[in-house]
Amino acid sequence: MKNPPKNNYPRKDSKQYRKNSNSNFNTKKENTSGKNNQFFINSSKNRDISTLNENDKNKNHFSSFNKNKPKSKSKIELSNKTSKIYQEKAYKRNLEDWIWGKHSVFEALISERAINRIWCTSEIFSSEKFYLLLKDYKSKGVLIEEVSWNRISQLTFGAAHQGVALQLACSKSISLKELIDLSKKRSSNPIILALDGITDPHNVGAIIRSAEAFGCKGIIIPQRRSAGLTGTVAKVAAGALEHLPVSRVVNLNRSLEDLKKNGFLIIGLSGDGQLSISKFHDKTPVVVIVGSEDKGISLLTQKKCDFLLRIPLKGKTSSLNASVAAAISLFQLTKF
Repeated sequence: MKNPPKNNYPRKDSKQYRKNSNSNFNTKKENTSGKNNQFFINSSKNRDISTLNENDKNKNHFSSFNKNKPKSKSKIELSNKTSKIYQEKAYKRNLEDWIWGKHSVFEALISERAINRIWCTSEIFSSEKFYLLLKDYKSKGVLIEEVSWNRISQLTFGAAHQGVALQLACSKSISLKELIDLSKKRSSNPIILALDGITDPHNVGAIIRSAEAFGCKGIIIPQRRSAGLTGTVAKVAAGALEHLPVSRVVNLNRSLEDLKKNGFLIIGLSGDGQLSISKFHDKTPVVVIVGSEDKGISLLTQKKCDFLLRIPLKGKTSSLNASVAAAISLFQLTKF
C-alpha cells in the first residue's frame, strides 16, 4: 500500500509551525493596529476641526462683550479706588453731625444741644428713659420719626446704633412766643419770614442770608416739609444764622393764627396775587410767607393770608427762585 501523500503543512509541535504562527499573529496585530491608528488619527483630526469651529463661534459670540471690557487692569483698579474715595467722602459728609447709640444720644438730649432730627424705633420712643425727653423735643419743633431698625441701619451705614440716632443742628431754635417777643423788642414794625415747603437746604441758607441782610427779625420753619438747620444751611447762610433767631414750629397754620392774635399781618407771595408788592405800603408787623418753587404756598396756608402779593415780572420767565423772591420782597417792604 502506497503511503499517503505528505502535506506541506508543518507539524504543530515543530519549530517551523510555531515560527509561522507567531509571524501570522504579528502580521494580524500590525494590520489591526494600523487600522486603529488610522481611526484615531481621523477622529483626532475631526475633534481638532470641531474645537476650532467652536473656538471661532465663541470668539464671534464674545466679540461684543470683549469690546465693552476695560483695556487694562490699571483702569479697573483706578475706578475701584475712585469709588471708594467717593464713598468715604459721602460717609464723612453725611455723618459728621450725627450721633447714634443709646448712651450717646441720651447725653446729647439731656445736655440740650441743638438737634435737627431724631430717628428711633418704637421701643426706644416708648421707653421710660427716652419718652419724656423725646416728647419735650417734639414740642420744641424737633422732627422725631419712629422708623424700623433696618431704616436706621441704612441711615447710619450699618453702624451699631442700638435703635436710635440723631442729627445735630448748626444752631438752636427758639419757641414762637420767644420769637414774637424778641422781634417786637427790636422793632416797632418787625418783619418775620415764614417758609412753606422749601426742602432745599441751599435755598433755605440763601433766604436766611438775605433775611438778615435786609433787617428781618426772625425766621419760621415748619417741622415737616422743610429743610432743617443743617451744616449746608449754615454754610450757604455765610454766618447770618448766628445773628437771626429761628423758630421751628409743629404746625405752620396754627402758628400763623397765633401771630395774627399778636398783631401781625400775614402776607403770602404768589404769582396769582391780585396786588403788586410795589403797591403795598402798610407799616405794621408783617409775616411774609415764601413757598416752594414748584408748588408755591399751600391752599390751606393761602386761606390764612390777609394779602396775596405778586412780584411783577417783565420777561418771559414765569417764576423766580424762592431765595430771589424772598430777597426782592424784603427789599421792597423795607424800602420805605
